[in-house]
Amino acid sequence: MYLVAIGWLYVALMMAVAEANHPSGTVLGGIVTFLFYGLLPTALVMYLMGTPLRRKASREREAKEDAERFAASAAGDSAAEPVAQQPAGTAPDAPEGRTQP
Repeated sequence: MYLVAIGWLYVALMMAVAEANHPSGTVLGGIVTFLFYGLLPTALVMYLMGTPLRRKASREREAKEDAERFAASAAGDSAAEPVAQQPAGTAPDAPEGRTQP
């Protein structure tokens, strides 16, 4: 994946150099050629191709955090988040202080 990106950037750089060295070309034209024909498309393709890897890393990080949270609650650690208990006879969707009939 990186070899193709490096190769394309090399081709775009050579095109930019040819643009800048041409008798009717300019350095600004070479910079624009490299930017819009080489750098931006390559960056976009690399970002899109890296999406599955970022998604996988995010899932692994969340799974690790969940496992740590589960281990902490199983050990009875005081650092675990307390679970709010509802008073007996209170409906789950009832406003605070109202009981079931």
